[in-house]
Amino acid sequence: MPMLFNSLHFSLFLSCLLLLFWAIPVRLRKPVLLFSSYYFYAAWDIRFLSLIIISSVIDLVCGKQIHQSQKTLPKRFYLFLSLSTNLGILGFFKYFNFFIDSFQTLIGMDLGLNLRIILPVGISFYTFQSMSYTIDIYRKKLEPVKKPLDFFVFVAFFPQLVAGPIVRASEFLPQLKKNSLFSIINISEGLSLFGRGFIKKVLFADSLARYIDPIFTSPLQHSSLDCLLAMYGFAFQIYWDFSGYTDMARGIARLFGYTLPINFNLPYISRSFREFWQRWHISLSGWLRDYLYIPLGGSKKGATIMYFSLFTTMLLGGLWHGASWNFVLWGMFHGILLAIERCLNWSTDYRLAYNWSPITILRILIIFHLNCLAWLVFRCKDLEIMSAMIRKLCEGPWSLGYVQMLMLFALLLFASWHVLIVISFTHKRFASHMPRLAGALSGVALALALIYSTKSGAFLYFQF
Repeated sequence: MPMLFNSLHFSLFLSCLLLLFWAIPVRLRKPVLLFSSYYFYAAWDIRFLSLIIISSVIDLVCGKQIHQSQKTLPKRFYLFLSLSTNLGILGFFKYFNFFIDSFQTLIGMDLGLNLRIILPVGISFYTFQSMSYTIDIYRKKLEPVKKPLDFFVFVAFFPQLVAGPIVRASEFLPQLKKNSLFSIINISEGLSLFGRGFIKKVLFADSLARYIDPIFTSPLQHSSLDCLLAMYGFAFQIYWDFSGYTDMARGIARLFGYTLPINFNLPYISRSFREFWQRWHISLSGWLRDYLYIPLGGSKKGATIMYFSLFTTMLLGGLWHGASWNFVLWGMFHGILLAIERCLNWSTDYRLAYNWSPITILRILIIFHLNCLAWLVFRCKDLEIMSAMIRKLCEGPWSLGYVQMLMLFALLLFASWHVLIVISFTHKRFASHMPRLAGALSGVALALALIYSTKSGAFLYFQF
């Protein structure tokens, strides 16, 4: 039985593991953590546990050989072995069906190669994570681990195993060198993070999904306004769903004394698409920047190389999300808009202060609405559904009904939450009351989330 973070099965697993982890001697904690992580993954499908072990063994050996080799050729050979193994496993399981189906459609002939290969959960995340280890050793930015057990725990650490964040070896391995110490602060902050993510997932994301999913399944059976609100609603749903998972993963890691990186930072107040990718799925965008965009040439080899690197990175970033043309188009859409921004010098950095001028607010609204349009492409399971959604959006007149009212309420709720956060950043007087206000609201929200948890579904990013 798969262990969803919002399931009773996982709650029992986590409770028992926490008690055992802090009760046993320090020297036994890593082996227990590794065994538990393998058990967690095997609960999804034990057949694919071997893939994690194979990837871990190969990258562990390749990393050591890269570090010990004195000549360039052996270093490159072992780097190639690491990358080809990881990308080969990822490519076969994730893209074989897609490329075969696309090729057969192109030539108009059934070649009898329709193998229905099951996608191992989390494969896109742990392969990228494992590859960063050998690449960083090759670049001389990281020393290989002295204890193989540390590396196996790093790759298989269960809180972020199936949907990230994508943790780099340089971020996590140093934590494994230290003995985790029991801390009330870590437990308190971990439970707080987990509770916040639980609320986002169960109360907000899943509630929206009940109204959004039927519309994206058969858009022609719904009104134009339904389709419009479903487009906006999905932007909120995927944010609450994925950031909720990340909060829960970070909270669980904190319970064991480890820290995972932040993966979301108010992405919908971005003033440019560059800033959006500095705030959305930060671990993936950082990985693509450092291991793909910069090696392709980045911004230091002329405008032509920069635009090519941007477009290629986002195209492959879209394909990373799944083997479907809608993800390819979504990646291309972002790549084109990022290139246009650079051409017009409209890019902004998330570290730049907000002046909240009318121009800034207008830019935020434009980026948000373009993102919603991009999410429409992302959400549609095929080109036929996407075409139907676009046709419905172009129709009228629109009428407001019960479902639409709920969708609008969710939109206003999300916008209000961002406004409260922004005000708390800029007005110290209001900020002093935020902890009590947030605590009261969180208590009510958590109670409601627990009530609705039996109807909660899987996280969206488990399919990637």
